[in-house]
Amino acid sequence: MTPRSIPPARTGRHTTARRSPHRARLTLAAAAAVIMLPAAALLAQHQSAGAIEDGRQVYGAVCSGCHGPDGDQIDGIDFAHGQFRRAYSDAELNQIIRLGIPGTAMPPTPVAESQAERVVAYLRSLSSSAGAAAATGNPVRGQALFDGKGACTTCHAVNGRGSPVAPDLSTIGSARRVVELERSIVDPLAEVLPQNRSYRVVTDGGETVTGRLLNQDTFTVQVIDSGGELRSFDKATLREHGFTDTPMPSFRGRLDPQELADVVSYLASLRRR
Repeated sequence: MTPRSIPPARTGRHTTARRSPHRARLTLAAAAAVIMLPAAALLAQHQSAGAIEDGRQVYGAVCSGCHGPDGDQIDGIDFAHGQFRRAYSDAELNQIIRLGIPGTAMPPTPVAESQAERVVAYLRSLSSSAGAAAATGNPVRGQALFDGKGACTTCHAVNGRGSPVAPDLSTIGSARRVVELERSIVDPLAEVLPQNRSYRVVTDGGETVTGRLLNQDTFTVQVIDSGGELRSFDKATLREHGFTDTPMPSFRGRLDPQELADVVSYLASLRRR
């Protein structure tokens, strides 16, 4: 995708020299309206969902270490709620990403202008995707639900406590955004990371084993089975093998909105130390 060029802003001196006071007032009103555009309208200006996904990947690689997956780890900034230090245009954000802000902790980022444009598209999309997970949750209550009603440690482990059958969640808050955590709980089939996909094998002897895929190459496949055991198979001896749907159940309806917010708050608190 070739980024669209952004023409330089006209100065007030040039515009007022050619327009009547009435038209100048209309121009200022229009500019104010642009600043007040909701996040959904700003998002609509970007070219495609593909650009947003590209931006998400770049953000995760070079920005989330300081800003966090939800963009709320810097005082005065909360990307998930459209909060910046001031109202920046897309062009200004693009420049800040690439060149940094001198005299501050914001360093230059070694990305191309087109990549920075995609990051801006992603940042604009964050606040438009905030949902029930943005509600205030209580991580202490969330942990109690995680361990108790949700029975999540039956499959997941947190800091050595729980099962290795499903992905370890000890630092999940550093890797996934709040809305992504909520989506994984209520609609686990919506997005499964490649390293967390479930794999099924059927041996020549008729044994069926389903588990979390750890590794595979041309000749072998390794999974963690439902009992938490590492199993390795020679593909030449398998009758069938391939990916299958995640065994993660949906908790839609099993948790009320406040309980969901509490569990999400707990998971979001699990960060690298």
